[in-house]
Amino acid sequence: MPRQTSFISLAALDLDAAAGAPLYRQLYDQLRGAILAGRLRAGVRLPPSRALAAELAVSRNTVVNAFDQLAAEGYIVRRVGSGAYVAADLPDEAASARPSRPRAPRPRPLDGLLSRRGVTVAATTVEAAPESAKPRPFRPGTPALDLFPVRTWARLTMRLWRHARADLLGYGDAAGYLPLREAIAEYLGASRGVVCAPEQVIMVGGSQQAIDLAVRLLADPGDAAWLEDPGYLGARNILNGAGTRICPVPVDAEGLDVRAGIARAPDARIVYVSPSHQFPLGVTMSLPRRLALLEWAARAGAWVLEDDYDSEYRYTGRPLAALQGLDRAGRVIYIGTFSKMLFPSLRLGYLVAPPDLAATFRTARALADRQSPLVDQAVLTAFMREGHFARHIRKMRTLYAQNQAALVDSVARELEGRLSITGAAAGMHVLAWLPPGADDRAVSSRLLDAGIEAPPLSQYALGPLTRGGLVLGYAGLTPRQIRDGVRRMRVVLAAH
Repeated sequence: MPRQTSFISLAALDLDAAAGAPLYRQLYDQLRGAILAGRLRAGVRLPPSRALAAELAVSRNTVVNAFDQLAAEGYIVRRVGSGAYVAADLPDEAASARPSRPRAPRPRPLDGLLSRRGVTVAATTVEAAPESAKPRPFRPGTPALDLFPVRTWARLTMRLWRHARADLLGYGDAAGYLPLREAIAEYLGASRGVVCAPEQVIMVGGSQQAIDLAVRLLADPGDAAWLEDPGYLGARNILNGAGTRICPVPVDAEGLDVRAGIARAPDARIVYVSPSHQFPLGVTMSLPRRLALLEWAARAGAWVLEDDYDSEYRYTGRPLAALQGLDRAGRVIYIGTFSKMLFPSLRLGYLVAPPDLAATFRTARALADRQSPLVDQAVLTAFMREGHFARHIRKMRTLYAQNQAALVDSVARELEGRLSITGAAAGMHVLAWLPPGADDRAVSSRLLDAGIEAPPLSQYALGPLTRGGLVLGYAGLTPRQIRDGVRRMRVVLAAH
């Protein structure tokens, strides 16, 4: 039987010396009742007799006598050197007296319990299923976690704890650990052309929280919001939950179609865009489109949420500067995350707010959940300052390029005529187009039955698609796993 820690509530034990029954009998009755009611489950370890006596302010003999009676009747079992535990097999008469586990109550209609936003949130499907340690081919968005320098991270963490200062153990600035914000501002300026001071950097719990904070602050229910179509489901869910009027804007080879957006919703308040590597199509927004978007946003008073989720991984050509670096009117909220660059469970991301909004975003961050963990921020600061971050990114860029090449080559050899790949200039996934007329949801479902995760393009789209496709991730796989996965895809596609 696994050992369980006691969770008996001492507040539920009420012994009265003035009552007619002896104290040991009162304790026996109350513990027996808790066992029969299921509040003390089989295998639960009871407190040591001395400790329980001290907590109840009674003699140890009182507790020992109660335990003796419970043990004699089979309600608890004693183990030498271990303690007393609730018995797994209760006496027959006690087992029959134990009430059956109550049925879960029927769910009530949410319309009368929740706000309008709450009802919308309750109906939202969240992509947050627990991931296995080894991802199946071809799950998008999962980095090569087995190659993260765990020992380096552990060494930095241990060094920090050996010399931990009191300021890292208390509350910190809601905007984040200042040395980390300084390191991020320097990194973004050098690598992405982002123009910002550390005071503009706000640490958050990943890009999802950054998008949520921005939408809460910058849009009211009913405001129009441009959303790339097809586009990121996380952004769609946040905009929908905030009550905005979502306007799907098509994406082509040059990225978001700004003219189409203006024609459909010229009064939009929010634009969500992933210009460096559009999700899921994988295209890069052209410079003319970027300038057109910024010009319209300045004229219309709209806010642009730039999600730069994996721009570090570019394999051909020079990356274009971030939208934020081109913005002269202060209309861009730049969003980044360490989930793809390091590991998802770190739950650290950031946003860069315009100077006049930085204090407001800091307040919103404080109201949301006060701050990100200071110790994790301090470890990440050392990881960046000592060169480990840049070294890891370079290593992963080389690895992911090799993985992508293996995927493109395998698809060309094994699935010619069935799949054609685009969006291979950057990132951690590619888009594989199916033949015209193919149902990508049906194909994706059949592949999943064969152990292949290939989300259908249509699940990311609000409007109809002219052609179906599959989103294929490759970052967390080996070339051998990629080739094996493609061969398994060939069998499924050939059979259907």
